[in-house]
Amino acid sequence: MKKILIAVAALMVLIVGALVVLPMMVPADKIKDEVVAGVKGATGRDLSIQGKVSVSAFPSLSVQVGNVALSNPQGYSSKDLIRLGAVDVRLKLLPLLGGKVEVDSFVLVDPVITLETDRQGKGNWVFDTPAAKDDGKPAAKPADKPAAAPAASGGGLPDIRLGDVRISNGRLTQIDGKTGAKQEIGDINLQVGLKSLDSPFTAKGSLVWNAKKVEITVDVASLKAVMAGEASATNLAITSEPVKLGFKGTAKGGSAAGLVGDLDFGVPSIRALAAWAGSPITMAGSGLGPIAIKGKLAAGATQIAFTQASIDIDAIKSKGEVTVNTGGAKPAVKGRLDVEMLDLNPYLPPDGAPQTAKAGGGEAKPAPTGQAAAKSGWSDDPIDASGLKSAEVDFQLTCGGILVKKIKVGKSALKLALHDGKMVADLTELALYQGSGKGRVALDGSQPGVGLDANFLLKGLQAEPFLTDAADSDRLSGTGNFDINVTGRGKSQRQIVSSLDGKGALSFLNGAIKGINLAAMARNVTSAFTGGAASEKTDFAELGGTYSIAKGIVTNTDLAMKSPLLRVEGKGTVDLPSRSVNYRIDPKLVASLQGQGGSDAAGLAVPILVSGPWDNLSYRPDLEALVKQNAQNIGKAVGGAVGGAVGGLLGGGKNDQGGGKPSDPAGGLNPMKLFGR
Repeated sequence: MKKILIAVAALMVLIVGALVVLPMMVPADKIKDEVVAGVKGATGRDLSIQGKVSVSAFPSLSVQVGNVALSNPQGYSSKDLIRLGAVDVRLKLLPLLGGKVEVDSFVLVDPVITLETDRQGKGNWVFDTPAAKDDGKPAAKPADKPAAAPAASGGGLPDIRLGDVRISNGRLTQIDGKTGAKQEIGDINLQVGLKSLDSPFTAKGSLVWNAKKVEITVDVASLKAVMAGEASATNLAITSEPVKLGFKGTAKGGSAAGLVGDLDFGVPSIRALAAWAGSPITMAGSGLGPIAIKGKLAAGATQIAFTQASIDIDAIKSKGEVTVNTGGAKPAVKGRLDVEMLDLNPYLPPDGAPQTAKAGGGEAKPAPTGQAAAKSGWSDDPIDASGLKSAEVDFQLTCGGILVKKIKVGKSALKLALHDGKMVADLTELALYQGSGKGRVALDGSQPGVGLDANFLLKGLQAEPFLTDAADSDRLSGTGNFDINVTGRGKSQRQIVSSLDGKGALSFLNGAIKGINLAAMARNVTSAFTGGAASEKTDFAELGGTYSIAKGIVTNTDLAMKSPLLRVEGKGTVDLPSRSVNYRIDPKLVASLQGQGGSDAAGLAVPILVSGPWDNLSYRPDLEALVKQNAQNIGKAVGGAVGGAVGGLLGGGKNDQGGGKPSDPAGGLNPMKLFGR
């Protein structure tokens, strides 16, 4: 027994002695040269090891290397892809002899990683395969590849134990060779803990990006289960001043890798987040403050589903769900969103803000008006319709109400479908100032240019409250009905507008035009175009007409207004391509106080011509037509006045109605009013 103990002791001394002496016998420079040559052969890059290489086998198998760098090829502004201040790798020896890997420490000190693309967009992380050396010998035939071994089951995974595994004071830089844009993440510190594959895996660290510290925490219940394709409880937290992201659920790897769980995303200010990310939001308004998103996330390799979601932006609260599938030729998006109240005012410019347009990136200049605006109104730039082909979409949106400035829209519903470059937006429900409507807009980008097909129907709109809220004007009242159908196609705005064809109708019932008395205008040229008092108005029973559109020209021939003592007819055109109007209004006096019926009355009708660019219209009386068309009425009026005077002197006639005065169905028309007397 004593001899056995002596033999064991001697063996242990030999083993320990070998472990101590072995590193001394291994030439570090030889190891260094072999590593450099191996990296060069595998990547074509130069590996520089300027520091000392230390190897030891007791009490752990360790390699320590200082000042290591992997070079970039030519064409990049940075010299190295990776530079390490020091690398310290230590493996526990005795578990390794038993077939287990226990990392005593794995420390990267001061790692600097520079990811850069050249002017052609190629990244420095893409390694070219070194060309095989041509020695004049025929290439050997490739041997048959052995059949792939079946994937190891979870129980076949080698056990790994991690001790001190960390990254200390790292830095990551990204450079765009085309634009010169540069992003840098510094102060990267990360520590990983894993006692065994069956034990919880933890990773905790922080980094600094754009002067803001970001803290990251990852907890996985069983890394072994994840690696074996099984689900394991997983928590993820990213915390910073501009943004917070939390996930609690399960994760799994393998062929069906993915995440399933609860997502909680919060941002104190969208504007602050955008500024921190380097893309400040310049949109006017006070909105885009806090956002909070919560829901169920199921993310796989090709599909992401976000369900039972609540999305709150500023005061806008909504619920919905969305699924994105990237497994096909193009992404497919399907979902719905239900918004309680959509108040758009915080996202609009304040009232009175100047409307300007920048020219050539220089100082802002006032937007053009008049004919200049008409000529510059439609763009000749080609329309990029590629976005219509970028995805397949089926989406539904409902709103309990919409507020835009003072305009109040009631409950509304929209269905959006995008397939094969064709988009259809169906407005299935619209409540607007006691009226209701529906509409459809279709855009076809499957062929060159864009095709437009739109129709809209609205009935029962109360014009006065709508115009009061929309334009601060109460000049028109009544119940409005609208029917619009239009189609067009082109490669630019101007081409589309110039191709428009369609038809439609509009009408207002039982209303009034305030601030103007058309009957008085028709009787008195002098005051016809000098404006009227606010108390003046023209009541009507009906106002409306139909129109047609051909090659961008809107034509109306049957505008009619039926009013007590007055009938107004109109016809003309609106040239959409040139943004101009050429229209004629013909008022006629009738011998009736009713909105409908009545015969023509003797008197003066003053035709009104409306013409010019539609943002600077001119109104003038058609004096030439006035003389031609009303000469007979002038004679009748003069004759009637003279006859009435003579009849009065003679004691009346057949028109005498008891008062000794001739009847005046037009309300006492006075031809002298033609001259303002």
